[in-house]
Amino acid sequence: MEKLSGGRDGIYRTRNHVIRPANKTSRTIHSLLTHLHRQGFHQCPKPIALDHEHETVSFVEGQVDNSPLIGNIASKQALTSAAKLLRQMHDASASYIDSLEGNETWMFPVREPTEVICHGDFAPYNLVLNGEEAVGVIDFDTAHPAPRVWDLAYAVYCWAPFKTHEFDKMGTLDDQISRALMFCKAYGATKGMLSNLPDAMIERLQALVSFMREEAEKGNAAFQQNLEDGHHLAYEKDIQYISQNKQTFLTELMK
Repeated sequence: MEKLSGGRDGIYRTRNHVIRPANKTSRTIHSLLTHLHRQGFHQCPKPIALDHEHETVSFVEGQVDNSPLIGNIASKQALTSAAKLLRQMHDASASYIDSLEGNETWMFPVREPTEVICHGDFAPYNLVLNGEEAVGVIDFDTAHPAPRVWDLAYAVYCWAPFKTHEFDKMGTLDDQISRALMFCKAYGATKGMLSNLPDAMIERLQALVSFMREEAEKGNAAFQQNLEDGHHLAYEKDIQYISQNKQTFLTELMK
């Protein structure tokens, strides 16, 4: 078996399958992935098996880049094709909302209005590329029912990217807004979504920091380490950065 880097520990590939540690959300996520495939969205892992300790899903062929936005992952083609994949995934998930019984287990809280199933972490490191083309989406652990703009907000934050950390930042504010506009256009965002996007980005990051703190207080070692490493401080700086430039960004979105 080949150990896969990035994400959680204990993830292995064997031939065309990926074996991962199971968690409390695995059964719900397998049900979601099965639904997406039934709806014709095949650019995500397909459930194979699940027990108390491990889950097995199909391997999505291509390149996954865990580095900052450089090379193929930074291209306009990767940006726009990722946005189109997000739209396709959302559209395929919309009919899953009607089948929810209320006993599903999600990592993140359900948010109203529940228009689609959001991926929850539609960042470059969770997209699979073929050259500069985004051809797959992986790691649905953070998926949850929410409005479309909730997922779009975090995706734009990651892909523009509106980040201030030296390791993650890219380009000027004008560059970031330009990339954000390309992503939104490729997704097919409505004027209503665009008018709410900057506020949704801020709220999404605030919710993430709160979630990290709550999990750390519950004794979650991974999030305790994240806080110790100062990950929340980077998000808080980004919240401030987006807030400071909110009006400029909103003006361009609404042109």
